[in-house]
Amino acid sequence: MRIEKLRKIFNIYIKLVHFPLHPETPIEGRSVAEMYAARGMDPKAMYERMKGLMDKEGLPYGQRANTYNSRRAQELGKWADTQDGGDAIHEELYRAYFVANHNIADFDVLVDLVETVGLSGSDARKALDEERFKDAVDADWEKSRSYGVTGVPTFVAGGYGVVGAQPYEAIAHMLQNEAGAQLREST
Repeated sequence: MRIEKLRKIFNIYIKLVHFPLHPETPIEGRSVAEMYAARGMDPKAMYERMKGLMDKEGLPYGQRANTYNSRRAQELGKWADTQDGGDAIHEELYRAYFVANHNIADFDVLVDLVETVGLSGSDARKALDEERFKDAVDADWEKSRSYGVTGVPTFVAGGYGVVGAQPYEAIAHMLQNEAGAQLREST
């Protein structure tokens, strides 16, 4: 996977910053066909495009019937990041949403995912109920807006960004340019 390759070659730290992709989606979700039709897009063509991109990355990708609001999952991710071993939740959230078509806005689904990675379901539910990480996600959304993020994934280093499912070379080029800028500044 390109992220792991980038991490090894450039010795980078990756920090997830959440982005409000379709925040208007209701908690119960809506059909992918409806979402694409409203934007004049063909659902089958969009699936094939995304499937091709994911296949190139070696990532599983299912044919989703629905899209769901990711706000609660983002808050859960922020909570999990404060727990030992919590970074594993991000891959589980990806699989639940993009492969298994689970509603990642549903508390029970989220708690099940937390327990799958060995974290406390009751602690996660309490954090979600109390919206303990609401402000952290709001801050991420604001940071995303300030960076001009318009899609996911977006990779940012040193004020430069690469938007979308870009090839490894595009991200590596951005990191090389940033590394070069840092070296020039320090000499």
